[in-house]
Amino acid sequence: MPQRALNKDDPLDDFEHRAITLDGATKVVHVAGTGPAVIVMSEMPGISPHVARFSRWVRDAGFTIYLPSLFGRDGAVPQVEEGQAIFRQACVSAEFRAFAANESSPVTAWLRALARLAHRECGGPGVGAIGMCVAGNFALTMMLEASMLAPVPPSPRYPSKTPPACTSLRPSSLPSGNGSSVTT
Repeated sequence: MPQRALNKDDPLDDFEHRAITLDGATKVVHVAGTGPAVIVMSEMPGISPHVARFSRWVRDAGFTIYLPSLFGRDGAVPQVEEGQAIFRQACVSAEFRAFAANESSPVTAWLRALARLAHRECGGPGVGAIGMCVAGNFALTMMLEASMLAPVPPSPRYPSKTPPACTSLRPSSLPSGNGSSVTT
């Protein structure tokens, strides 16, 4: 995989950019790879070059990445002013009001629908989801979806300079069937 600068905007040109409408809401989802599906949900303020690099590591380990645009400018290096505006907007968004009121979030319903779609498109035993920072809660909520096999909230760890050890997991080592039992 060619090295990309982490201090410059990433055009995400090695991803297919898809407008996906689920449950009446349309979001851009960047898709790349082959194999079982993994949904990567970025931290705020959006899909940074670091998040894109992490997604590529997972893709290169043999998975299909679904990287939904949930907030911010896709591929952008976060700038202070823009980041502050995204945080302010998020604090008054329907998702955070629902979280504060202990109600279901509109984005998590959409993400569960994305998991169903990704499972139909990719097959395999189920779908993985990695939610960074506040999106870790989204990943956990996605457990309510039958096709969800492995929701992971990795925070507070930020993507590092080297691929994580988990990328040594290959799709062939996943259990077959409905994913109800995992052996190590």
